[in-house]
Amino acid sequence: MLRTTKLITISLPPELLKKIEKLARKENRTRSEFFRETVRQYLAKEEWRELNRYARSVADKAGIKTEEDVDRLVNESRSGQSNG
Repeated sequence: MLRTTKLITISLPPELLKKIEKLARKENRTRSEFFRETVRQYLAKEEWRELNRYARSVADKAGIKTEEDVDRLVNESRSGQSNG
């Protein structure tokens, strides 16, 4: 039977491991489940950061500096669509 997961080894300071084990027990999780969820959350946060960086670069190119700029552009776009 093929494994659908890969086994890794990490080193942790004893105090950090104690905190992780305590929290995992409190949440009725295994250490593996705890780390999988932690990594998923970290990756999701990093994807959000990348999206935010991209949006900021697009906004900078469009001259958008404030929420008022966004409102103005939305209103201009809606006005143009309703007249076209």
